[in-house]
Amino acid sequence: MKTPTEQQVSGSWKQFKGKVQEAWGVLTEDEIDEVEGQRDQLEGRLEEKTGETREAIRRRIDQLAQDVKYSF
Repeated sequence: MKTPTEQQVSGSWKQFKGKVQEAWGVLTEDEIDEVEGQRDQLEGRLEEKTGETREAIRRRIDQLAQDVKYSF
């Protein structure tokens, strides 16, 4: 059974994952799950798939994470 803190982190990840999918439809749910909690890998995949700069991706991820109170 998950503790309340674990449940909160899990819920925040699910919300964050949904925001990432909305922002970058090029990643599948499975691809996002593979990089759970690994920000550098997420940024790298997005850079590969979209051609956006790492800095632009980083800023957008920061905003999405802040919106759902998710932290890496």
